[in-house]
Amino acid sequence: MPIATDIPAAETAIVEMTNAFRKGHARTAVKPNAQLAAAARAYAKKLARTEAFSHTVGGSTPSDRATKAGYAFCQIAENLASIYDSRGFTARNYAKRTVEGWENSPGHRRNMLTPHVTEIGVAIARAPTRDPKYVAVQLFGRPRELKFTFKITNTTKSSVGYDFAGKDHVIEPRYTITHTSCEPGTISFQTGGRHDLKARYEARDGQVYTLKPARAGGVRVELGPRTTAN
Repeated sequence: MPIATDIPAAETAIVEMTNAFRKGHARTAVKPNAQLAAAARAYAKKLARTEAFSHTVGGSTPSDRATKAGYAFCQIAENLASIYDSRGFTARNYAKRTVEGWENSPGHRRNMLTPHVTEIGVAIARAPTRDPKYVAVQLFGRPRELKFTFKITNTTKSSVGYDFAGKDHVIEPRYTITHTSCEPGTISFQTGGRHDLKARYEARDGQVYTLKPARAGGVRVELGPRTTAN
């Protein structure tokens, strides 16, 4: 007779193995979140019941499902797995096969190693087949409350270019620009000409980066506490 997996134990093992994998690749651990788990469970049951297998069954997306479960997010990523074995599974065996399958798939692996996610929800459902077939849904999230804000103020008489998170920006003289971002990133300032400014900073919540005139006509960056936007 096939072995029936202990679903709660398998879900817990998937979280543990995922965090071990993240730790082995210099990523922070993710914590279980009830809303993400609820979204994962509802979708796992739907996939198991319908025997469909896609991230968009019924026209919904991982973001839609997280929102429906009440999870306000900055980031969402989803992994799916469907495993059949006529012999059945132990909880640990099922979790190991599922996580290793994700590790060996480039897209799933990328989701497991998403740098700035902080929370996870995992759910497993058994399909109504004669032999053991289980569907697993793994959701990663970074809550909206972890958005951060920083400002750049230009007190010089020149436009200054900078790059943040891979996008080019220009701040005009006597302007303040406020950035709100879900993910940390690097700010790179650069001006052309004789007194070229080249400076890199890690963006931090509440930080103000003030561009000021430097000696001999250059530009310098001064770090200060949050101020009111102009």
